Amino acid sequence: MNDAHFHLVINHMPIVGVLIGFLVLLSGYIIKSSQVKTTALGIFIFSTLMAIAAYYTGGGAENIVKNLPGISETLIHKHEELADIFFTMMLILGSASLLTLFFQFKKFVFVKYCYALVLLLSIGCVVISKYVGTSGGEITHIEIRNDTSIIKLDSNHDSLDN
Repeated sequence: MNDAHFHLVINHMPIVGVLIGFLVLLSGYIIKSSQVKTTALGIFIFSTLMAIAAYYTGGGAENIVKNLPGISETLIHKHEELADIFFTMMLILGSASLLTLFFQFKKFVFVKYCYALVLLLSIGCVVISKYVGTSGGEITHIEIRNDTSIIKLDSNHDSLDN
């Protein structure tokens, strides 16, 4: 398994995980279950660990695919920028989840505010995960690209440099 394959295997986990965690946390609020909300924290922590793995395998994946025909440096750069934002947001969500888990076990009275913060952070992560996932897919899947002229622009730029 090369770096590109490993990145493709790992990168779906934080994207799907943060959505599942959000839905579990939301359902914990709806049914008023602290156990369900605590489960959501575990899902967010796991998703953050997977985001770390996905982030650090991205460079190796880029090195493998950037010289393939039809691969756009513009799309890779766009994906990298979105991945940086998603990675930072996931680190914040994971840290907030760990702290909330600690406060839950210590039975601090302000833990309900921590859960609210985690819920808000998870909404932001779900939104950015859609963009980072789509931008990654667009790198190699021409059928989902919105603007196929990006490839032509990159190709014309490369030919000017030669």
